[in-house]
Amino acid sequence: MRYFIRLSFDGTGFHGWQSQRNAISVQKIMADGISMMLRENVSLTGCGRTDAGVHAREYFAHMDLSQEMNKAQCEKLAFKLNSYFCDEIAIQSIFPVRPNAHARFSALRRTYKYYISRTKIPFLSKYSHYIYGPIDILQLNKGAQLIMQFSDFTSFSKVDTESRTRICHVSEAIWKNEGDLLVFTVSADRFLRNMVRAIVGTLLDLGAGKMSLRDLKLVVEAKNRSDAGESVPACGLFLEHVEYPEDIFLG
Repeated sequence: MRYFIRLSFDGTGFHGWQSQRNAISVQKIMADGISMMLRENVSLTGCGRTDAGVHAREYFAHMDLSQEMNKAQCEKLAFKLNSYFCDEIAIQSIFPVRPNAHARFSALRRTYKYYISRTKIPFLSKYSHYIYGPIDILQLNKGAQLIMQFSDFTSFSKVDTESRTRICHVSEAIWKNEGDLLVFTVSADRFLRNMVRAIVGTLLDLGAGKMSLRDLKLVVEAKNRSDAGESVPACGLFLEHVEYPEDIFLG
């Protein structure tokens, strides 16, 4: 049986989702804990590879088990895992899906948010990027709309990546003021490594008057990472939502 796990995590102390040598990852901690609880070797496949320090309000992983669990058993396992895992990982639910459902490849759309603090607030330092100085939100949104006109995001991707294509279809990109925070929301069918942080850094250059909309267009068309702005810190980035087709869920 294949099961999906819906979870959230504070990425501050993790080197991303994916297991790596000599680094603490969410995937490794969870796989070890579930394997111990169920007394079988369990491997997890995540919905994406988040960078070190990136957070997730909603994340999905799938696992294949030799044993079948009903709803009550799924809820009990989730409860036991929440008691076992560190405070930085929380399991929302565990539920059965169709055998061909895939946490990564079945996803239709992912939504990220990047949080920028406009006032220095100690309690937000781990979850937002503090920026001082004027930022033109109108220009930010003009830039976001321009970004949506493109599908090749090579200029915003890490160079040393295993992705076979740099094509992504962005369906939403918008900036909003929310109290002391400036929030960028972006949704797409897929994202490249470091893509959101590179886009945010480049748009902030636009909002600060360091480049024009024409400059931004040339940056995207150049398909060269060195032409884009610097990547903003990981602390302000959250995976907010992952959307799947309804027909993969059972019951």
